[in-house]
Amino acid sequence: MKILHDITTLRAWRARQTGIVFVPTMGNLHAGHLSLMQQAKQTQLPVLASIFVNPLQFGAGEDFSRYPRTLDADLTQLEQAGVDAVFVPEAHDVYPEPQTCFIELPDLAQQLCGEFRPGHFRGMATVVMKLLQMAQPTHAIFGKKDYQQLAIIRLMCQQFCLPVTIMAGETMRADDGLALSSRNQYLAPHERDKAPQLYAELNRIKNQLQSGNKHYTLLEQTALNNLAQSGWQTEYISIRDATLTRPKPDSAHLVILAAARIGNTRLIDNVEASLTTGPRIQ
Repeated sequence: MKILHDITTLRAWRARQTGIVFVPTMGNLHAGHLSLMQQAKQTQLPVLASIFVNPLQFGAGEDFSRYPRTLDADLTQLEQAGVDAVFVPEAHDVYPEPQTCFIELPDLAQQLCGEFRPGHFRGMATVVMKLLQMAQPTHAIFGKKDYQQLAIIRLMCQQFCLPVTIMAGETMRADDGLALSSRNQYLAPHERDKAPQLYAELNRIKNQLQSGNKHYTLLEQTALNNLAQSGWQTEYISIRDATLTRPKPDSAHLVILAAARIGNTRLIDNVEASLTTGPRIQ
């Protein structure tokens, strides 16, 4: 496995490939990340991963300084997963000068997580654009756990005519349903025991939707009340269609998204609900 530390070596490696699949990460890898690497390998293309904790997508008071950094362990896992190369830049490689040009995003970026993390998606989209320009992949994979992020990246690539196919990776979960996340390690033992309730509430809504219940606001409010009674500080629970707009009466494919805090740890999750026998959201 090649370890590429700067843009010059990255581009030299890329120039020797006819096509690549790119899996960007912020490191502290877990089974969810590794499932994306396995999905990437199934394309039969060389696999490039990246590890970069992007300061632009962390707001004031967020956990940038304490975000877990486990580079040696990450590199070992990537090599064992059969990744061909990993791009490990420093901040000065990605931002050689103060970033004054940013991606301007639509209203979607101010909704859901964007409402509670101002500027987050602008910073995320800007670094993803830079990484895509640096790596020039033919394919790139992002996990569905960050469903809003995936939707924004797809829209950005479409509207900027980027020659990259964006692929979605399924959310990986612990045995009790908790979505795998680097931030799960912040949970105290009693918080970890309670954490699967978020997924359970989303599944309860899914079951109601698939039973024909279209009282979206009531379903959302009931879940908010249930979580509040268990000590959660819920930012939102929202039923959307596949493009993250409010569902119409005839919407056939829905996604239920949530962000909530248990103690000091912010968790996000989502569950898809197909109301027909048609194909799933891709």
